[in-house]
Amino acid sequence: MKISFHGAARTVTGSKHLITLNNGEQILLDCGMFQGMGSETEEMNDYFGFNPKKVNYMVLSHAHIDHSGLIPRLVAEGYKGPIFCTAPTIELTKILLTDSSKIITQDAEYTNKQNKKHGRPLIEPMYTEEDVVKAISLFKIVDLDIDFEISPRITLRLTDSGHIIGAAAIHLSILEDAKLTKITFSGDIGRYNDLLLKSPKVFPQADYILLESTYGNSLHSELEPVEEKLYEVIYQTCILRGGKVIIPAFSVGRTQEILYALNYLEEKNKLPDVAYYVDSPLSEKATEILKDHTDLLNKDVQQVMKHDDDVFKFKNLKFVHTTEESIALNDDPRPCVIISSSGMAEAGRVRHHIRNNIGNAKNTILMVGYAEPRSLAGQLKNGNKTVWIFREEHLVKADVQSIDSMSAHGDYNDLIHFLNCQKQEEVKQIFLVHGEYNIQQAFEARLHDKGFKNVCIPDLHTHVDL
Repeated sequence: MKISFHGAARTVTGSKHLITLNNGEQILLDCGMFQGMGSETEEMNDYFGFNPKKVNYMVLSHAHIDHSGLIPRLVAEGYKGPIFCTAPTIELTKILLTDSSKIITQDAEYTNKQNKKHGRPLIEPMYTEEDVVKAISLFKIVDLDIDFEISPRITLRLTDSGHIIGAAAIHLSILEDAKLTKITFSGDIGRYNDLLLKSPKVFPQADYILLESTYGNSLHSELEPVEEKLYEVIYQTCILRGGKVIIPAFSVGRTQEILYALNYLEEKNKLPDVAYYVDSPLSEKATEILKDHTDLLNKDVQQVMKHDDDVFKFKNLKFVHTTEESIALNDDPRPCVIISSSGMAEAGRVRHHIRNNIGNAKNTILMVGYAEPRSLAGQLKNGNKTVWIFREEHLVKADVQSIDSMSAHGDYNDLIHFLNCQKQEEVKQIFLVHGEYNIQQAFEARLHDKGFKNVCIPDLHTHVDL
């Protein structure tokens, strides 16, 4: 048996890990899209590193595009097997991939206009909405905390990872040559004090663990509470300076956390009296899906729901639907808060809002989570004085701030807590994935201190025999 790493290897996007058995059977864990990798992004998404036609099974940890975004391409190139995941993950993945296909098609149309003008060859979109429909038809629901038989020799168990609704750690028990091997893939691990979700669950003893490491050298607990920081930024920007707050936020997970925090401020009579816009139809759909799965929310949220039947709604909140409404926000001089996707500001309406507000010192661009360093959000977060948006260079005059504690990823204490249920001497190897290489190296040292001696940081397209 061997495992190969075809994404999220010394970087945080493009999650794809392939297990190949001695008899040739293949199990793919996630099929994510690379994002924010600069000029290399398109080329990296064009090459899987394996043959989709030879993959027998796929398991999806959760819906985020960096874990699910290339599934339609996988199917278009010949994958025909089942795709196992939780029910909420199917619902969220459907809306995310449908939205992604529209963006990809629009981008291809724009590129082809330019190519035609300059006599260059035309391109095909990476995938279409038709490909998404075909891919979704392969999805199969697996409930949490049950042993599900994929085949007579392969058993799957999913446990809540606390990252977004439906997100799960993946546990495989594989019988090969009369030997049972247990492999765990963490997916993305949430926090043990998350605003909305339950904590990650304990999981069965594993021989091999693929462990995410996004914040392998950070502690979220050292930073101030989300609600206080939101209040401070909105009050300073909107009330004192009369400006706008632009918040790039992922449609699934982060947007709902922000809405919940703002609802909390209203309950405490501290919510600044300005207009609040969620400019992302996808975010509205994701919020409705979350409302359908309130059983997955933590005890604190359940307690609030006893006296507040909609914890994501508050005064002056409006969901923006049409493109015309979105454009109108740029012509409205009044102070407001605009929450818009995507979180890395690599696509979607938020790029327009940043372009139109980045040159005014009254405004604030507020980062609320991880951003790949080469993405627009990453460049702003890193303090770049100029950025390129829609092929134009812009001076960064707006204030750029960040709430680093607002993350759906656990910090290094959370990651180690996740491993506390494991006997170190029985774990043969830990593979660190989904993290920047320098961060992974720091986290590797921490794992050694905790008794996990065999830690590997695989590079892209690395193959390892188990």
